Amino acid sequence: MAAIYRHPIKAISREEVTEVDLIAGQTLPGDRRFGVAHEAAKLVDGDWNRCVNFIRGASSPQLMAVSLRTEGDKLHLSHPDRPDLSIDPTTDGPALIEWVRPLVDAGRADPTQLVPAPAERGLTDTMAPTITMASLASHDAVAAKAAHPFQIHRWRCNIFLDGLKPWEEFDWVGKIVQIGEAEARVAQRIDRCMATTVNTDTGVRDVPTLDILEDYGHQDFSVGLIVTKGGKLRIGDEVTIK
Repeated sequence: MAAIYRHPIKAISREEVTEVDLIAGQTLPGDRRFGVAHEAAKLVDGDWNRCVNFIRGASSPQLMAVSLRTEGDKLHLSHPDRPDLSIDPTTDGPALIEWVRPLVDAGRADPTQLVPAPAERGLTDTMAPTITMASLASHDAVAAKAAHPFQIHRWRCNIFLDGLKPWEEFDWVGKIVQIGEAEARVAQRIDRCMATTVNTDTGVRDVPTLDILEDYGHQDFSVGLIVTKGGKLRIGDEVTIK
């Protein structure tokens, strides 16, 4: 296990953690706990909602350059073109909306509200409560064909593994893996969008990521896990096929 990341606010934040307690049937704790809905959203209260209801890095690339640090109930957000912001997401939604508005591309639906995720899962792009897992070797295969620095944050994955061959993780679909103290079923490959073309340091599109993936015969990166047995997961833990 090389790295663990969570994204507390869908599409506009990232944070590295050293350990998490995985829960059967749930997404990574603290991941996509909120989303910024826009004026054209058609939300179902208290339910999972599709990504088209929220502002996204695929359509507003500057959002990809937001980083985040959690401190208790506070979220501290940073962006190269915005002043730092500290909020309690349960009470300071309007402040976040004003802070993020200049990062949304002109002509896109205006952000309107910070929406909490359902109680037992994050606002992942998949209807199932998946955790995304990727191989650093697969990332390196894509990065080798990129003409600009190619950060792993472009993928917005939860878990990165080392020690695999490029694309080996695709062979695990349908299998059960031991992941730290937990177990999970590898449910599916994850297809990718234009957000991956964006430099996460600058918020500028600079790599034709989808074209590079097509060189490998697909537009997929990472796999989606569904946790079947809970347990602690730490940096350095092994992930093995059962």
